[in-house]
Amino acid sequence: MVHHANRERPNPSGLKVGGHQASSASMVSIMTALWFRHLRPEDRVSVKPHASPVLHAINYLLGRLDVSYLPRLREFGGLQSYPSRAKDPDPVDYSTGSVGIGATAPIWGAVSRRYVQAMGGDAGRGRQYSLLGDAELDEGAVWEAVLDPAVGQLGEVVWVVDLNRQSLDRVVPDIAAGKLQGMFAAAGWQVITVKYGRLLQELFARPGGPELRQRIEEMTNPEYQRLLRLDARELRQRLPGVGPGADRIAELVGQVDDQSLVDAIANLGGHDLAALDEAFDSISDDRPTVVFAYTIKGYGLATRGHPQNHSALLSPEQLGELAIRLGADPADPWRRFAADSPARSLCVRTAQRLHRQEPIPRKTPAMPDDFGRTPSGASSTQASLGRVLLDLTREAPEAARRVVTVSPDVSSTTNLGGWVNKVGVWSPDERRDWFADDPETILHWREKPSGQHIELGIAETNLVGLLGELGATWSRWGEPLLPIGVLYDPFVERALEPWSFGTYAGGQSILIGTPSGVSLASEGGAHQSVKTPSIGLEQPGCTSYEPAFAIDAEWTLLAALAQLGRPDGGSAYFRLSTRPVDQGLAAVPSDPAARERRRRHVVAGAYQLRRVQEPSVTIAAMGAVVPEAVAAAARLGQAGIAADLICVTSPDLLYRAVRARQGHEQAESWILDQVFPAARATPLVTVLDGHPHTLSFLATINQVRTTALGVTRFGQSGCIEDVYRLHGLDADSIVRAALDLTD
Repeated sequence: MVHHANRERPNPSGLKVGGHQASSASMVSIMTALWFRHLRPEDRVSVKPHASPVLHAINYLLGRLDVSYLPRLREFGGLQSYPSRAKDPDPVDYSTGSVGIGATAPIWGAVSRRYVQAMGGDAGRGRQYSLLGDAELDEGAVWEAVLDPAVGQLGEVVWVVDLNRQSLDRVVPDIAAGKLQGMFAAAGWQVITVKYGRLLQELFARPGGPELRQRIEEMTNPEYQRLLRLDARELRQRLPGVGPGADRIAELVGQVDDQSLVDAIANLGGHDLAALDEAFDSISDDRPTVVFAYTIKGYGLATRGHPQNHSALLSPEQLGELAIRLGADPADPWRRFAADSPARSLCVRTAQRLHRQEPIPRKTPAMPDDFGRTPSGASSTQASLGRVLLDLTREAPEAARRVVTVSPDVSSTTNLGGWVNKVGVWSPDERRDWFADDPETILHWREKPSGQHIELGIAETNLVGLLGELGATWSRWGEPLLPIGVLYDPFVERALEPWSFGTYAGGQSILIGTPSGVSLASEGGAHQSVKTPSIGLEQPGCTSYEPAFAIDAEWTLLAALAQLGRPDGGSAYFRLSTRPVDQGLAAVPSDPAARERRRRHVVAGAYQLRRVQEPSVTIAAMGAVVPEAVAAAARLGQAGIAADLICVTSPDLLYRAVRARQGHEQAESWILDQVFPAARATPLVTVLDGHPHTLSFLATINQVRTTALGVTRFGQSGCIEDVYRLHGLDADSIVRAALDLTD
């Protein structure tokens, strides 16, 4: 497949197509043993990105992929570069591609499976396998997952490490396998090592064998890899070395014929089916397992063991030689095994054994649009999160039962305390709450299988990894969940890549960043997020919201929840604030029809908060700084400058509406005519607690003069008035900006 994509398929642009023959070759034996001998239909496997051609080849042999796709690796509309649940035409259990994230996904898939099972769904009891390259163990995300206390009890998790001791550029000089094995063992994992195959083990049992084994054990990785490139004559010269056992090794290898010697030196455990069978048979399901399978990058290929073989392609001559060895025909590369052959019979039996009935997704329970209350007094949008969840348990209990919240040790500080007290903390087994009788305990940590809150350690990558898998249960097992992840908004960037990848893989969830912006004044610049509004606008697969008032938060949260757990659904990102705001400023209409119109505008991205007779200027504000915009509009009015005030709830949806109006994408654009009618076009001041370019595009709706206010530098500690003044978010700054535009 890789050869055809790069050397035979027309390529008018001349750009590299890519593919990884060597990385695929190191995995073929492992995946053959797993699929054709050990997998069960209820098992799931995450395949390392660069072995995707092996997965597609197996699916083809099992009748799960049409032959027409085999020449279309990395072609538009064909097979994806890396395994993709959403975009590949054949079965893929986990999307992979971002190093380290696909490796950890089965951990969170295991937690999600157990959660679904605990809530009464049928998710089976299959293992969750992860096939990963050894270089992926350099990723911090791997160790954040391995070390989380919740992972040690997941006996269905099995990692198989393709230990080929090569990275993209080189042979890794010291892979430190012993240290890695010790780290897994210390985390409570079962560690299985598959180092040598049958041929090498037979040599080790002969006179001179113990010396040969010690010689190989003590070699550096580069020296061993160099041996793989030698013929038998050169092997006999180099293999004995210069140590005290050199003579015995020389005598041993002198007794072995040329081909057997060349085959034996490359006979590592990861390419020996019997050794792999023994390893897979010894897996215990009472704790997670890691199998270190020693392999050779490029095994069986002319490029085997070469330090730069990562993206190397076989020449047509080398491919022809390989075909002869394999009994294949380069002119008919997609030919199936003969109908009466043992191989074809094995494929048929394996396909029957692994047949999996695809689930029919349940429909998510109906979600209310509006709870019908109008908040009063001073409150924050962060506080409204907990109230919405509690209201949902009363107003729509069936929908509320499918909500699951996740946080990295910040439940109490993000206003989830009431929700946690109400629904409890999820645990596979009920645990005693030793502080239940303490009268000073406010947050009750009742751990039980029916709990709906999952708390992980302080690692945002774990949080969003779990969030993505909880959001995929509707397609994996037919059981929709409504997952909400809550973390501090400054750390959204830390969590962005795995959350984005989870969204790409079809995981539908709500990510809530709170508190946000420089409104978190006293915490200083280290905790004041600046770029996150722009991230929400630009992130594919999700809708971002930043409500200003509690009622806006309620309406947008309910709308986002209604989009989860369904084939046509999507994710959402919320940016909430701890700043208490006078809820009377929202001026929620009392007339039911007018209230519903306001709600529709809020959910669509913006609404007119203040409308004057003949405006001279328009202020568009978002989130926590809306009170400053209200004050500025009032002062401008007193100065004889009439100002319309627009409250933006989603720059994301407004930007999509602008692009739809321009013919660039499919989206509804009616909100622009409702909130930014051309007849009321005036100079525009935009303001938000974040980077100003997030709202600057609003001026293009009616092509008006504009000034964009926001945060463009790191903040510092102080009271909110001083910090707003520093960044030009205060009412004085908004008034000055409006005056500059209307002069």
